[in-house]
Amino acid sequence: MAWIDQILREGSRRVEEVEVFYGEGTAISADLKRKNVSIAIRSDECGFGIRTIDRGRIGSSTTQDPGQWQECLDAAIASGKLASPQQWGGLPPRYEFPDATFCYDPTMSVSPDTAYGLLEQMLDGAAEHPADVTSGSATISSMNETVANSNGVRYTHRHTGVSISLEAIKGQSTGSEFAQSCFNDIDPYSVGERAAFFASQSAGGTDIETGEYDVLLSPIAYAELLGAAFIPALSGKNVHAGRSHLANRLGEPVIDPQFSMYDDPFRKKGLGSRLWDAEGMPTRRIDFVREGILASFAYDLRTAYRYGKESTASALRSGAHGGTGIGHHNLIVDGPRTDVTDEPVIYVHSVVGAHTANPMSGDFSVEISNSFRMEDGKFQAPIRSAMLAGNIFSMHTEIGGISEEVRQIGSLVLPSIRLISQRIIGK
Repeated sequence: MAWIDQILREGSRRVEEVEVFYGEGTAISADLKRKNVSIAIRSDECGFGIRTIDRGRIGSSTTQDPGQWQECLDAAIASGKLASPQQWGGLPPRYEFPDATFCYDPTMSVSPDTAYGLLEQMLDGAAEHPADVTSGSATISSMNETVANSNGVRYTHRHTGVSISLEAIKGQSTGSEFAQSCFNDIDPYSVGERAAFFASQSAGGTDIETGEYDVLLSPIAYAELLGAAFIPALSGKNVHAGRSHLANRLGEPVIDPQFSMYDDPFRKKGLGSRLWDAEGMPTRRIDFVREGILASFAYDLRTAYRYGKESTASALRSGAHGGTGIGHHNLIVDGPRTDVTDEPVIYVHSVVGAHTANPMSGDFSVEISNSFRMEDGKFQAPIRSAMLAGNIFSMHTEIGGISEEVRQIGSLVLPSIRLISQRIIGK
């Protein structure tokens, strides 16, 4: 990729610093419509972005064609001239990293046959229960991402990925499941079986009276609520913009003291594991909440310089064409493990409407989906329709336990969580 060196040389003649982020790879995806493959697509992705910095003015531009690098560089520099200057302490220098690959499986075959095989295994699993498959998908990908800058940085991250999902219906009741991994270790049969199980077992549900109940959120339901307000409140950008419920609470208790939240970028097989962030900063573990006490917020370079903080190597990109944003690599909720089903509880597999939660207050009211009464760890009668109302922040002070098993939901690694005396609104 000599053109990257050309960009850095040419850019360095015209501005103080230059950064290039380049992504390329291949993805195969196949979709189900009922039990038939409706479409299969191969996509060869390629794109890069250039960021220039000159006297605190930051410009950026993206393109899909490396042959257009000169025009892309011109556009980045031109946009920087229009930007307002900000405090800037420089792009990172080159660091030495160990030879470690967290997310790459050389045995993964990015081929239509692999995708079809995954779909067939999900359909076999779905046949275990009397429900009709409505849709499904399987995607396999292999990508390389390179970040380089005018300070000598040139790192490449290789990763593979597979994601599958299936939806099923029985009468008016639906069920869905999915799985993601960087390795050939997912169980498509189980994904199909669970989707059909939830669809078939949720049929014929009964009403529940409005009241206070202990609730067991599956990792999926927990991820939906956590991502609606708690995780955005950990972004340093939101903190300093006055958009975080947790602003000004560093050092204070914010959740049950038995539990912690941290970002582990070195987690084995973690979907977000990596040695450097999207700006080339060395990653490290970040304890956001340590034994209940709020300990840190997340920063990328731009936000850190602007507010006099240090980058936590939390810069992410949504793709080769996306700009940098603040996030996490593998956010883990941890604490003592217990049997969360030893007492009767209302099990909630997923929720609908978490995006309507108030990100500042944390108040939410969501529809619970595929929910059941549970006793002795076994599903009992399904619940027809009900709402769960509460507050995402205060519910973390009402934890009755977390499960031994955890599940990776994107960049979240979560257990099932039992919450004490939550408000369910029935009919």
